[in-house]
Amino acid sequence: MSENLRVVKGEPSAEELAALVAVISAMQASARPEEKIASEWNAPHRTIRQPIHYGPSMWRRSVLPQ
Repeated sequence: MSENLRVVKGEPSAEELAALVAVISAMQASARPEEKIASEWNAPHRTIRQPIHYGPSMWRRSVLPQ
């Protein structure tokens, strides 16, 4: 985005003008919206169910990470 800056009063030095441009550019860059990160909560792979294993004490092991 190219916008024009105009000094209305005073005579800033080249360093002062460069500092002003740097601050305004940084403010403009931080004001841009960030990219949204997709939530894992609704991810399709979460709807796939783990297989059910049958056998003695499987109900206990079903809650443990595999």
